[in-house]
Amino acid sequence: MSRAAPRPRIAVTGKASRWAPGWWCARAAIALAGGRALRATPRRGLPAALDGLVIGGGDDIATDLYLSDAAPDARADRERDAFELAAIRTARASGTPVLGICRGAQLLNVAAGGTLYADLGRRRRRTSDRANPLPCKRIVLKRGSRLAAIAGRRRMAVNGLHHQAVRGLGAGFTVSARDADGLVQAIETVDRTFTIGVQWHPEYLCYQRPQRRLFAALVAAARRRPGPSTAQG
Repeated sequence: MSRAAPRPRIAVTGKASRWAPGWWCARAAIALAGGRALRATPRRGLPAALDGLVIGGGDDIATDLYLSDAAPDARADRERDAFELAAIRTARASGTPVLGICRGAQLLNVAAGGTLYADLGRRRRRTSDRANPLPCKRIVLKRGSRLAAIAGRRRMAVNGLHHQAVRGLGAGFTVSARDADGLVQAIETVDRTFTIGVQWHPEYLCYQRPQRRLFAALVAAARRRPGPSTAQG
C-alpha cells in the first residue's frame, strides 16, 4: 500500500499571544484543505522547510513604513512588522505561495513599495466602518483575475474588520476586488504566481464555499512547489 502524500507545511504568522482566534481558525481552514498549519511569530520565528505562507491579520502597520513623510510610529508592533516583511521577501524570492489576510494583504503591498490609507472612516459612503466578523459587505471581483477563478464567482459577501486598506499599488501587483466604495478588497501578483492578499478574514468564513476554495488553492499551490523552502527561525 502506498503512503499518502505528506501535507504541505503552511506557516501562519501572527502575534505571540495565547488569545489568537485568527490562528486557530486559519489552522482549521488549512487542515480542511489538506495542509498542515504551523504557527509563526517574531519569538518563534519561521518553521523550517515551508511549502506555503499565510500572513495573518492584526494590528496596524507602522505608518512610516509606507508614508515617506510620517514620523516614526511608536505605537506599532515594529518587531512583528520586521518579521513579517522579511518572511514575505523570503517567500517571494523562493517562489513560495503566499496568502495575506487583512493586515497581511496590506503588508504584501507595503513590501512591494505600495502605500496604504491610514484611516478609511471619511472615505466610506456606501459601506460601514464598524468591525463585523460576519459577511456584511458586498464586493466585486475583477473579471479574469486569479481570485475570481478560485472563488468561482465575481460577487460575494465578506466580513470587515479593518479601518485601513491599500492605496497605491506596490510593484508587480494588480487589484482583484473592490467594495461598493471602490476601496481595494484584494490584490494579486501580475506574474500569476500564487501571491494573493484579501482585505477580509476568510478564516472566519469557512462555511462559505469561495473561502474554503481560497485555502484549497493555497494548499494546492504549495503542493505543486518543486521543493520546500529552508527558512529557519
